[in-house]
Amino acid sequence: MNAVTPLNGSHDYRLVALSIVLAMFGSYVALDLAGRLTAARAWVRAVWLSGGARQRELYFQTMAESTPEIIWTADVDGADDYFNQKCFDYTGMKFEQLRGTGWTVIVHPDDLAVCLEKWESARRAREPYEVEYRLRGRDGTYRWFLCRANPIRNSAGEIVKWFGTCADIEDQKRNQQILEEQILERTMQLADTNNRLQEEILAKDSSRKEFDRHNERMMEELRMRSERATLLAKMGELLQSCVSLDEVFATSMGFAPKIFPAARGAMALLNASRSLAEVIGSWAECQLPAIEFEPSECRALRTGHPHLVTAGDLTAPCAHAAGVKNTYLCIPILAQGETLGILHLQATDEAPQLNTSELSFKTTFAAQVGLSIANIRLRDALRTQSVRDELTGLYNRRYLEEVLEREVRRAARAAQSLGVLMIDLDHFKTFNDTYGHDAGDAVLRETGAALARGIRAEDFVCRFGGEEFVVILPTANLEATCARAERLRLKMKELTVLHQGRSMGMLTVSIGVAVFPEHGLSPKELMAAADAALYEAKHRGRDQVGVAALKSVEEATAPGAVKLVTRWS
Repeated sequence: MNAVTPLNGSHDYRLVALSIVLAMFGSYVALDLAGRLTAARAWVRAVWLSGGARQRELYFQTMAESTPEIIWTADVDGADDYFNQKCFDYTGMKFEQLRGTGWTVIVHPDDLAVCLEKWESARRAREPYEVEYRLRGRDGTYRWFLCRANPIRNSAGEIVKWFGTCADIEDQKRNQQILEEQILERTMQLADTNNRLQEEILAKDSSRKEFDRHNERMMEELRMRSERATLLAKMGELLQSCVSLDEVFATSMGFAPKIFPAARGAMALLNASRSLAEVIGSWAECQLPAIEFEPSECRALRTGHPHLVTAGDLTAPCAHAAGVKNTYLCIPILAQGETLGILHLQATDEAPQLNTSELSFKTTFAAQVGLSIANIRLRDALRTQSVRDELTGLYNRRYLEEVLEREVRRAARAAQSLGVLMIDLDHFKTFNDTYGHDAGDAVLRETGAALARGIRAEDFVCRFGGEEFVVILPTANLEATCARAERLRLKMKELTVLHQGRSMGMLTVSIGVAVFPEHGLSPKELMAAADAALYEAKHRGRDQVGVAALKSVEEATAPGAVKLVTRWS
């Protein structure tokens, strides 16, 4: 192809040529050719002022071809439309191969993404573009180039062209690398000299400092023991204030790495059936092959005493720690004579031995955790007994009073609705008379389970007394409450209760609906309204949903209504 590729498009080449001249000026300054630059500038200006459009275009091409750098231009869309002969000589490619985005094939694959990203960013921002990347030559080797591009604007400030240069900086890069290597080598020499000097100084002072270090170690051990004793006491105080097992686990797992900083560890507790020990937490990347194991796999759980296994000793290892190469210690967590789980500690590569002199710390830690767990379980059992109905497992009337009072206040603060369903098993006395009280208990249990399955997670279902149940529906308006009541009524008709292999027949319920604030502004008013609606549903023939009337609020405060609520107690 020709050495000069014509420029395409109707653009003002005076701007492009002027950019060429400015680029050449920059090169001349870098070469310290100030004198030539002055002369060239005067000559360019003279030619520029005297020539026509064709002459200026020819002048631009002449200047571009005489420049020792690769010169290129691109249209406003970023498609390259001109390359000087220097580009063809270096790449060995033709204009048709490079035009548009064809030039990207000669950019090193590792540099292409960055190159394109900066080019697109410059085009979008309409700002100058500068990037370093490697270009492939005709011999297949890559050299580093510094690419710069500037937007050419017309008199209206619109970009009509992009003008760019690619300067070979391979030698600068190589010189920079050599300089960095020399600096690194010198730095390493200085570091080596400094290390030798330090070693000499340490060797001279080692005898004197050995005694000091020994004393410091003793003081440090005493200090750490004191700190750990303080932490252990602090943990005991916090464990006493815990109100849930999650708090106990979080507190103990938080203190464990502080009290035993030189060891990895984990804690495992027996489940309710005592058939499995489950790891509830660990620290310092403790290595255990499984998160749950059978109690028989741990010798500490079997014997009720701490069990130490030194590294490499296969005499009596614990099966749950199979694969653990370091020394480990299992300590049973006991409370009131009952084994609750184990505290498992592992030595690290930095501290390969578990100090047996600190066994008291470890057993005290396990004892405090065990006592807290036992207290929480006892407290939860008492709490469950106080708020749960023994027969159905649902919340009892005492809890109903607490939660209804709380939900009414919450609904009032948030200006939201609150639905209340009072549910009564139809003809329940007939079940007892026909099938006996054991069958009646089975019906109550299945009814409670069905109601619990039919509510949302945020709802509450309680056994109010006898065959009556109450469901509290936070944020439910009258329409949603009635819909929920109807679904529960239909679900109960589908329920099949078996007792001693016999079906108890179809169950039906009557439901009274009341909603805050339409039917009452207090728990007493809501319960009275729901009870009145239930009474009306039974009066109309049972197996249906009754909705409280607005006047039920006034009736709730009347003496007769109070007696009606008392009837459900």
